[in-house]
Amino acid sequence: MDETQIVDVWTLFKEYLDKKHVEMAAERFVDLMADFGTDDEAFIASLGHDSNLDTAINYYLDLDGEDVLDEELDWD
Repeated sequence: MDETQIVDVWTLFKEYLDKKHVEMAAERFVDLMADFGTDDEAFIASLGHDSNLDTAINYYLDLDGEDVLDEELDWD
């Protein structure tokens, strides 16, 4: 699954979730996508579209969020 699909599927279902369960659902969604073979690069490319999804991805990849964005930026 690529980054566009990750964001699209999450965005589609997020609006139907009870607000108090969104964070847990995001974590389970990321776990499920990882179980189905989504690679870390696709998760990293998905960052920046939804704060709940970003938190779940950062937790899954054991990142603090700042490091990923700094590495993705090309300052040259």
